Amino acid sequence: MARAALDKQPADVRRMFDTVAKRYDLTNDILSFGQDRRWRRDVLAAVDPSYGDRVLDLAAGTGTSSQPFLDAGAEVVPCDFSIGMLQVGKKQLPHLPFTAGDGTRLPFRDATFDAVTISFGLRNIVDPLAGLAEMRRVTKPGGRLVVCEFSHPTWKPWRTVYIEYLMKALPAVARTVSSAPDAYVYLAESIRAWPDQRGLADLIAEAGWTRPQWRNLSGGIVALHRATA
Repeated sequence: MARAALDKQPADVRRMFDTVAKRYDLTNDILSFGQDRRWRRDVLAAVDPSYGDRVLDLAAGTGTSSQPFLDAGAEVVPCDFSIGMLQVGKKQLPHLPFTAGDGTRLPFRDATFDAVTISFGLRNIVDPLAGLAEMRRVTKPGGRLVVCEFSHPTWKPWRTVYIEYLMKALPAVARTVSSAPDAYVYLAESIRAWPDQRGLADLIAEAGWTRPQWRNLSGGIVALHRATA
């Protein structure tokens, strides 16, 4: 699992995200060749919020992933464990209710949200299974979970190219655009160590969610998992 591969303590990961916060959105846009914007649209469509729904956007960072839910008429709470990310987000989007929170001990009551979503953050929770169980706890019965996370490309030749990009090109590009390029070596390693699509679906089910399913995006570079509380 990811924790063993990362070999980082939660405080180390938190400090890393504090460091990259200022240029995080720009760096992600460049490193993903703009695909991150499409993936955010896919997450919004998967959650499909109704007007007035309460949505928890976990690992929200600077709130870029949260604003579309507000625009769709939902009540969204961006939550992240990085104070640096939250501070940058509050300056950019002061109207959003940014909340500091640990993914394994969320600061919300049981059955608070109609939907919980986490994009590219489940890998960074020290215990992903405990994090998924916490998301289940704060979701109303019948509510939705949407996890957008890096995964395993489905075409073997493309998988080889992708791994080469992760381990060599991504850190090199990050050195030119990121405020903390060494952090992207960690990110590349965490992506490489992450379970495949079926493995994550099994983990979601183990955490108490029902009917987990997934859809591959960008040839399986990213997978969108959905489940019901």
